[in-house]
Amino acid sequence: MVSVRFRMQQSLVFSLFLLNVFYTCVSSLYFHIGETEKKCFIEEIPDETMIIGNYRTQLYDKQREEYLPATQGLGMFVEVKDPDDKVILSRQYGSEGRFTFTSHTPGEHQICLHSNSSKFSLFAGGMLRVHLDIQVGEHANNYAEIAAKDKLTELQLRVRQLVEQVDQIQKEQNYQRYREERFRQTSESTNQRVLWWSIVQTLILVAIGIWQMRHLKGFFEAKKLV
Repeated sequence: MVSVRFRMQQSLVFSLFLLNVFYTCVSSLYFHIGETEKKCFIEEIPDETMIIGNYRTQLYDKQREEYLPATQGLGMFVEVKDPDDKVILSRQYGSEGRFTFTSHTPGEHQICLHSNSSKFSLFAGGMLRVHLDIQVGEHANNYAEIAAKDKLTELQLRVRQLVEQVDQIQKEQNYQRYREERFRQTSESTNQRVLWWSIVQTLILVAIGIWQMRHLKGFFEAKKLV
C-alpha cells in the first residue's frame, strides 16, 4: 500500500513537472518592416485571458552595416482586434514599449504594428527590425513582484503558479470545446445546405425531364407521328 502511494506521488510530481515545462514557452520573434508597412499576427486566445506584449525596435545603420537601437523619436502604433473585428486596443507607443489587454471573446485576435511613418521618413526609408515578445495567461504575471507584495514563500509562490497554470489549462480546454462546438455547427449547417441543394437539383432535373417529355409529345402530335 505504501509502495502504491509512493508511486502515485511520483506520478503526480512528474506530471506537474511536465506541465510546468510545457507551459513555460512564450511566443517570441522578430520581423522587419518598411516605412509604411504594417505587420499583423493572429493569436488564438481563450476568453478572460490577459496578454502582455513587449517590443523593442532597431534601425539598420548602413555605415556600420548592423542594426542599432532606434532613437526615441521613432514610435510604434499598436492595434488589437477581437474575433468580432472590434478594436480593443489602439494606441501609439515609443521605440520600445509594452502593451496589455484582456480578451473577452474567445477566438483569433489580430495584433497589428506599424511605425509612425512621418518620423520614420527621416531615416531615408531604412528597414526597421522589431523584436516582439507575447505572453499569454499566467505567463503575463510578474511572480517576483507578486511574491514581494504578498510576502509569499518559495513554496507558496510555486503552488500559486501551479494553480494559475491549471486555471489557464482549463480556459484552453473550454476554448477547444468552444471551437469544437462551432466546427460541429458549421459541419451540420454545410451538410444541411448540401442536402437541400441536392433536393433542389433533383427537382430541377425531374421538372426538365417532364417538360422535355411534354414538348416531344406535342412535337410528335403536331407532326401527326403519334
